[in-house]
Amino acid sequence: MVAIPAPPDRQKPVDWLMDKLLSGQGVWPAVPAILILVIVAVIPFVMLLSLGFSDFSVSRGQIIDQTFSMRHLGNVLTDPLYWTTFQRSMSLALSTTAICLLLGYPVAYLFLIGGRWTRRAILIVTIAPLLTSGIVRTYAWLVILGGRGVLNNALLGMGLIDQPLRIVNTHWAVLIGMVQIHLPVMILPLIAVMSRHDRSLEEASANLGASRMGTLRHVILPLSAPGIGTGAALVFTLSYTTFVVPQLLGGGNYLNAATMIYEQVVYSLEWSKASVMSLLLMASCLVVLVGIALVTNHFTRWTRGRQG
Repeated sequence: MVAIPAPPDRQKPVDWLMDKLLSGQGVWPAVPAILILVIVAVIPFVMLLSLGFSDFSVSRGQIIDQTFSMRHLGNVLTDPLYWTTFQRSMSLALSTTAICLLLGYPVAYLFLIGGRWTRRAILIVTIAPLLTSGIVRTYAWLVILGGRGVLNNALLGMGLIDQPLRIVNTHWAVLIGMVQIHLPVMILPLIAVMSRHDRSLEEASANLGASRMGTLRHVILPLSAPGIGTGAALVFTLSYTTFVVPQLLGGGNYLNAATMIYEQVVYSLEWSKASVMSLLLMASCLVVLVGIALVTNHFTRWTRGRQG
């Protein structure tokens, strides 16, 4: 452990501590953030470990007996329902990430080549949805995709369908809602990275005879790899751990990992299984994030100078 030096004489401990925190030297400025991280992340994680790997008895809302046990982890790993639920969550998150990238990259590219007013319009359209709660936007999709919603009424009015389509309470409704809600999170990192491009590289590519598609493929796309990795990591994390969108647009029969954890905590009162599922959710999410980081690092290694 690092020994904390005693405050100098004639200086109050509070004043000495504030001087250290505001000095900008060493680890002292990071102490408040470290304390907050311990309170909101480390302590809850330890509590999850304690609940997930123990058998306990509860009386009047208090734990009166607790013993170490691997039983709950074994039950989760051997139950096909949990494997199916995690597979659905992973598939939904990866699909959302891929679609957001396919839709978001052209928008970021248009921001790169567009004029001043085009850039302002793209920023406004991208940021405006973030000013509204995700719950409100999800309920808006209920109005649009419902049996008598805007979409079905429009299709019925044009004579394209004879009866309303069943969209809500399906996987497609969840996917549509997830893409719309998380798309700005993909676009903004791409814009941030692509706006820092040296435009002379594009001019050099054009002078060397490359077409616009060739410049996009061999110059712009490799330079935007950090933005793709950042956006993919953010969208995947939000999609993989989301609760609101599957619960509202998927209905009560649509289970992903987050909704199952919620039901186990609130309705089934199976806190140990919910804790184990939470730990597995975090662990699997971390594995995918590490994979995204490695792939991004692979495609950006040429941007670092050679050593030696």
